Amino acid sequence: MAAVEDRIEAEIVAENSANGAEGLIAKGVAPVQKEFLVSAQVRSTISDKDAAKISSEKKCDVFVFLVSLIAIVLCLCSIQARKLEVCNAVVRAGDPNACPFGENCRFSHDLEGYLAQKPEDLPGVCPSVSLNVPCPYGVRCRFYGTHTKQDLPKENPEGAMDGDEETSGAGEINVLRKDFQKSLWKKLESFPKADSQLQAMGLKVTFLLSEQNKVYGPKKGATTEGENGGAETHDENNDVSDDAVPPLKKPKLVDPVDDAKEQGDGCKLNSREKKKIDLKGKLYLAPLTTVGNLPFRRLCKKLGADVTCGEMAMCTNLLQGHASEWALLRRHPVEDCFGVQICGSYADSLTKTVELIERECTVDFIDINLGCPIDIVVKKGAGSCLLTKPTRLEQIVRATASIMEKPLTLKMRTGYFEGKNCAHSMISELSNWGVSAVTVHGRTRQQRYSKLADWVYIYDCAKRAPDDLQVLGNGDIFSYSDWNEHMLPDLNLSSCMLARGALIKPWLLTEIKEQRHWDISSNERLDLLRDYTQFGLEHWGSDSKGVETTRKFLLEWLSYLHRYIPVGLLEVIPQRLNWRPPRYVGRNDLETLMASDSAADWVRISEMLLGPAPEGFVFTPKHKSSAYDKAENG
Repeated sequence: MAAVEDRIEAEIVAENSANGAEGLIAKGVAPVQKEFLVSAQVRSTISDKDAAKISSEKKCDVFVFLVSLIAIVLCLCSIQARKLEVCNAVVRAGDPNACPFGENCRFSHDLEGYLAQKPEDLPGVCPSVSLNVPCPYGVRCRFYGTHTKQDLPKENPEGAMDGDEETSGAGEINVLRKDFQKSLWKKLESFPKADSQLQAMGLKVTFLLSEQNKVYGPKKGATTEGENGGAETHDENNDVSDDAVPPLKKPKLVDPVDDAKEQGDGCKLNSREKKKIDLKGKLYLAPLTTVGNLPFRRLCKKLGADVTCGEMAMCTNLLQGHASEWALLRRHPVEDCFGVQICGSYADSLTKTVELIERECTVDFIDINLGCPIDIVVKKGAGSCLLTKPTRLEQIVRATASIMEKPLTLKMRTGYFEGKNCAHSMISELSNWGVSAVTVHGRTRQQRYSKLADWVYIYDCAKRAPDDLQVLGNGDIFSYSDWNEHMLPDLNLSSCMLARGALIKPWLLTEIKEQRHWDISSNERLDLLRDYTQFGLEHWGSDSKGVETTRKFLLEWLSYLHRYIPVGLLEVIPQRLNWRPPRYVGRNDLETLMASDSAADWVRISEMLLGPAPEGFVFTPKHKSSAYDKAENG
């Protein structure tokens, strides 16, 4: 295998010399200047040690992976066995006498024993100290040495952390309240707007499934509607919960404007009175699964993003009070124009979700996902699957738009099946349904990322749209020249959404703002990573768990970031998103390290910022970003 790769790299170098950059670009290979290329001959002269390292990485097989996995499990079991169960109140306050239960406490008060096994503090300052707020982690903080007396956490009579409410980061908004979460668990929340609209549209379930389940019991995989409309799923094998039951009778489609007049107070604003969102010419950071978290969005705001959107959240998980799902709706104060993206299969779950979000969260708009290609989502009838069900899609959009006070936006693909685009057929109707803006991703669900985005079709959709519907384009924008090309006045686009391009080089936002190709140095890129880790520690916490969570998401981002090729190394600029980088060396060791596609090297970079990784730590990317024809972001 290594010999084949060596031969391919040698052919790339030879072709670069013979045919120049044009031959490489035709094959989708980045035209890196030949003095930076690493051929098989050059790599063999680097050093025997480096060559052995590369060879060993290539020979990793299933057996080695299983051995590593077993070692990790044994290591974790050993750590758990040695772990000292110390009282939470004692650890947080740094005082053995801080526990209100005293000798009756079932946990140890041996603070010295805990400190003896605690890892060394990390270099730097506690994020809470930097923000002039008490650190909620006390002795647990990995920056405990920088604490002072005024940095101690506030008194907690129960001697336990309150979870999200105390670890909400630097003034974050939309934090899930415990009482609200319990209300969702017990299905005590009411949905007057959603219920009224669903009933008017004939989408209300007319009999109680709960009574039927008492006799027969729910089938595996079935979804029932709870007492107050919350969806309950009975399939324990799926990570994504199913949405509420489909309508039992053919619904009648009710215009949201006329329906609002009939119901009076039930819908405060109709679609023509609703506040509009202005996206014209603004840099819109797409909702990005896993990597588009709050710390990443903060960094992108610093680099020039105008509009940000939270990661895709599943409606049923929100209705069931999943803390991890509600965490996707969190907002930082610097996000001055912020929306959330939701995904569901039926109008009942989506309308109830938007009613909850508007009641509990501070957002500027709500976006419905019609583009997610992930199999587990599509099989539930959500994401891009809705493009194959236009009647149900119309029900969803009309129902949600009619009860919302905030603007409703959509993000969709050109179609589901390759060669059968359908977005144009509904563009002219979206405004009448109550949509303020729609983003068209220039690929079908079947294409995923295997072909370039079809911008000609996106332009056609924009020309078909009515004047009051903003149309945004999405796909393959990787330089300010790409942005300028798509934003020509005669193309009728309001703006463009930045997705993978911003993952691979978030300074793309700065390049567009300043209209330049930024040959960013490796040290400047490391500073951006340092800012990200600081934001991550503020968001996920500065204790050991928070540090490792920050490391995990940093590594997920690095699995994209290594694909960037510095401007100064290219023969032709700008870099295109579909170019495969050949093996090359940078202008310094750090630049070479950042270009590595090895997860072990990504871990090394994380250790430069977050200290040594835990013993036996192994990282596998959640999204296979190294595959240029596959990605899991919608």
